This record gives sequence, structure tokens and C-alpha cells, in this order.
Amino acid sequence: MTARTGTRRVSQRLFLGASAAVMGAYAALLLAMLAAMVLYTSPAALVQTFQSREIRHAAALSLVTSTIAAIVSLWVAVPTGYLLARFRFPGKRLLDLLFDIPILLPPLVVGIALLIMFRTIPGRWFEGSVFLVTYETPAIILAQFTVACAFAVRTMRVTFEGIDPRMEDVARTLGCSRGSAFFHVTLREARPGVIAAGTLAWARALGEFGPVLVFAGTTRMKTEVLPTSVFLEWNLGEIEGALAVSILLVLIAVVVLGATRMLGLPRGGL
Repeated sequence: MTARTGTRRVSQRLFLGASAAVMGAYAALLLAMLAAMVLYTSPAALVQTFQSREIRHAAALSLVTSTIAAIVSLWVAVPTGYLLARFRFPGKRLLDLLFDIPILLPPLVVGIALLIMFRTIPGRWFEGSVFLVTYETPAIILAQFTVACAFAVRTMRVTFEGIDPRMEDVARTLGCSRGSAFFHVTLREARPGVIAAGTLAWARALGEFGPVLVFAGTTRMKTEVLPTSVFLEWNLGEIEGALAVSILLVLIAVVVLGATRMLGLPRGGL
């Protein structure tokens, strides 16, 4: 073995060792956080928290609103991602930037923007003539959708970019319209991405806090969802209650991530 070969091996080992140390440090931090949450509370406190009428209502409301937000996100993300992936048109770069704003903005800013939007003349007319949104259940759904849809759009764009457009072109040469080719060929190929986008949107909606806090409020038995339950329990000094709800959210996240990995779906940010 030459001196140069020996130096390369030492350098490689140092590089791999340093990389493993960095990875291990971050993994240790995450494990320490989870362990601290579990060890700080007790099974009795967990049971007591989950037996609370307010917490059960918040959990049910969270599941319903996040599911609605995820479904609406998919309705928007599928055609939007397809257009961004397949076509060039004026303003495409601007739209691409616009769709990233909910991801990049601080969550509280999103909530403030939604709240102010319904303080404008058109917003006041809508609430006075159609139905109330601010500090009601629709506000939760809209706040969750605004952020979750941006993640779904990113996922669907990546999905469609990974599908060969020639399959759709062949279908059109065989007599299919563009819409028929999309639904029967492209969308079938994009099914794993659609599931991944819906899963990501649902998980993101379920964990949304800032926009919901500002736009929908934290009224118990009305607009309280699981993330705001953590906030309320903490402010009331019920640390074990806050931790219990936090552990529930962690368990839901683990189940969602595990299901995504087991199904072999595109991660799409998950």
C-alpha cells in the first residue's frame, strides 16, 4: 500500500466519521426531546388529558378540518402542479414564487394576512352576505388550507415533472383529448404522488398553529384544535396536559410517516 493510498483511506475515514458524528448528534437531540416529553409526564396524566371533553372535541375538530383542508388542497394542487410542470406561460415564474410564499412566511403572518383580508370591504361583505368565517370553523379550514396547499402543489409539480409526457402524447395521437389523456394516463401514473401530496397536506394541516391561532382563535369547544390545545394547556399551567397533547401529535406524525414509507410513496417533503 502506497503512502498516497493510506492517506486517502485516512481522509475517507475522517470524513465519514465526522459525518456520522454530526448525524448522530442531531439524532440524539431529537431522541432526547422525545424522551424528555415522555418521561416528564405519566400514564395517569395522559389518560386524564384524553378523557377531557375539551381535548376530545379539539381532536375531533382537528381531524375533520385537516381532512377537509387536505381534500381541497388536492383539488387545487393537482391541476396547478400539472400546469407548472407541463407548460410555459406568461407569469409562470411569478406564480411559482407566489405559491411558495405560504411556505416561507412566518405562520403568524399568514394568519394576520387572512384576518386583515376579511376586514376589507369585500371580506366584510362576504361575511355579512354569505357566512361567517373569522373566529369560526371555516377560519380553521382556510388557515390550514392556505399553508398545506402550498406543500401539496410542490409535491404534485415534482410528481408530474417525473412522468414522461410522451405517454400522454401517444394517448392523444390515438384519439384521446388532452383531458382524457390526463385522467386516463398521466393521473394514473401520478397516483403515488397524489397520495403523498394528500398525506403531506393532511399532516401539515393537522399541525398548523400560527394561522389558526390568529385567524380562528382558541375558543374551547368551538375553534380549539390540537395545536392550540397545547398552547392553552401550557398557558393554564397544565404542563402535563400540554405534553399529553404534544405526544398525541407526535404519535400521529409517526403513523403518517410510517404509512408513507411502508407504501413506498414519493416523500414529497415528508
